[in-house]
Amino acid sequence: MPMTLGYWDIRGLAHAIHLLLEYTDTSYKEKRYTMGDAPDYDRSQWLSEKFKLGLDFPNLPYLIDGAHKITQSNAILRYIAHKHNLCEWLLIGAMPNTVETGHSVREFVGEGSDSCFLSQEKLKLEYLEQLPGMMKLFSEFLGKQPWFVGDKGLKKISAYMKSSHFLPTPLYTKVATWGNK
Repeated sequence: MPMTLGYWDIRGLAHAIHLLLEYTDTSYKEKRYTMGDAPDYDRSQWLSEKFKLGLDFPNLPYLIDGAHKITQSNAILRYIAHKHNLCEWLLIGAMPNTVETGHSVREFVGEGSDSCFLSQEKLKLEYLEQLPGMMKLFSEFLGKQPWFVGDKGLKKISAYMKSSHFLPTPLYTKVATWGNK
């Protein structure tokens, strides 16, 4: 029986999960929730199901694999990696904890997306101030290796990105941009 991955109809936080599912040749189906246009963003499609799925901590993304029901993108990545004995992908879980700025990679990316969605000048400035330091840490972590977690699945991931399952636009097209208020 295929796993079910639930998320908004954007790449967002589920993108890495899609890549790992493709990399592992895991059978899965998607439950994509649509959201209305800005500025109201009608979330009723998700909210009508949120507490009916049996999730301990109902949130998006979620993964249902038989009796296993997992939320939060990093937990889902760890679950899939552990299920397929992929120690190199478990590095994804360790990397955020090595960032010396006091922010995990998830927090860092989240702050950047928050500043885009919320158009808050203070958030934008804080994010942009942290960006060079974060990029330096990523660069040092990579060192001389070409990829963060190996290159075994690059052909599979490339094929997925060329498939109809891949959403070519990462965000809604009507989202406020940094230059707009």
